Amino acid sequence: MLQHLGTDLDLPAPGGLTVRDFLIANLLKVRSKARGLVFLTANRAQREYSRECSKRNIVLKARQLGITTYVAARFFIQTITQPGTITVQVAHNQESAEEIFRIVRRFWENLPEAMQRGALVTSRANIRQIVFPRLDSEYRVATAADPNAGRGITIHNLHCSEVARWPRDGMETLASLRAAVPVDGEIALESTPNGTNGVFYEEWQRAPETEFTRHFFPWWYDDDYRVEVGQPISTLTSEEEELKGRAELTDGQLAWRRLNRAQLRGLAIQEFAEDAISCFRASGESVFELVSIELALRECCEPLESKDNERWLAWLPPQAGRAYIIGVDTSGGGSDGDYSCAQVIEQSTSMQCAELRGHFPPLELAARLIEAAKLYNDAMLAVERNNHGYGVLAHLQTAGYPHIFQDGGQDGWLTSAISRPAMIENFGNALATDPKLFRSRRLLGECRTFVRHPDGSARAAAGAHDDCVIAMSIALAVRQRIVGRQPGPGWTRLSSLPRD
Repeated sequence: MLQHLGTDLDLPAPGGLTVRDFLIANLLKVRSKARGLVFLTANRAQREYSRECSKRNIVLKARQLGITTYVAARFFIQTITQPGTITVQVAHNQESAEEIFRIVRRFWENLPEAMQRGALVTSRANIRQIVFPRLDSEYRVATAADPNAGRGITIHNLHCSEVARWPRDGMETLASLRAAVPVDGEIALESTPNGTNGVFYEEWQRAPETEFTRHFFPWWYDDDYRVEVGQPISTLTSEEEELKGRAELTDGQLAWRRLNRAQLRGLAIQEFAEDAISCFRASGESVFELVSIELALRECCEPLESKDNERWLAWLPPQAGRAYIIGVDTSGGGSDGDYSCAQVIEQSTSMQCAELRGHFPPLELAARLIEAAKLYNDAMLAVERNNHGYGVLAHLQTAGYPHIFQDGGQDGWLTSAISRPAMIENFGNALATDPKLFRSRRLLGECRTFVRHPDGSARAAAGAHDDCVIAMSIALAVRQRIVGRQPGPGWTRLSSLPRD
């Protein structure tokens, strides 16, 4: 019977559930907040994860939403219904690993006695490992500090918990674990945010490229995050008004939010996330005005076109008779290094129209730049000629593309100790003057983590990237040389262009 169910876990079951979730709801018990044992009834975050999950998942969440418990339940059912399955959950520290194992052990201890004595009899249920000899399956819980976690075995279900708090060598540990999962295995990386560096932040940023499904669950997915209010809140800030409308929050939830922010202060946006950008707090003084970034993020809309795993995003199509500039920040093209990025702006207004970002070798980047430039009315290509830019410019010259910006009599833009501060300041002024010019959440996310360091330099926070920022700064600096005025006033002249 278990084997039969294991082949049908994704099929519909009573109550609008899948077979898997029906078994979870009717077999597995958890400790409730009232301290008693109850069957696991999925909450909003758990239901949404169940609907949207794929074979490769990464979860960014607020605290205490039950994702670790649900993934444990999901993988436990798959372990006991699919013979020969090995499941591994990896926690960030010893205490968390022991708590996860208690959750899994509780699942087994509260199964029907006939199942415990029959197919699900165990030969080992200690040292954070449960072995089901009659199924040839096992369930393990390890810590990220264990260099041997998952080595030498094939892992069919892998859950990495609180990855943002893994030790410094977490990238190596995760690479080893992920290599043990076959193509048809399931992976879930999950964490609350913890700054703009480390393995989890990097994995979240690279999710479209690595084909991981992103899941974001904000704090209001938990109904307990509210307080009783005697009367409606009469005065809301503009931020509260926007959030109330966007998330359909009640006055009780807004009152809880005020209390939470008063208690946690700056940590509130990290521990109780409201969006997938601001929750990654950067250490250091922000170079750009955070208020302007937030205003721009509110105006962001989905791109009209998204191609190649979001490497190419376009918000505004080319318009006849208009001139365009493409600012380009280049990299070496390696999959583990910095990204190459190109920002397409409309020349007269500075409006961001499209964005190209990815790991491209010089020849491929040149070909993609020519394709984008021709699409946007033979746009001016402003390629940073520092470092890897020389190779890209050489390929553009070989291809014969005629519209290449020249700086100091040479092809390409030169970023120097003199030009870099000026172009960053120019971008900051544009962002502060008219945040609506910028559409890319990737770009604005980098703006949040572009900070001033102790040595006085302005660059990405540790573990973050600034390729989108530099590419846009180049585009706007070139525009300033061509047009000779600050962006902003021309916004109204683009009112006829589509926004959605």
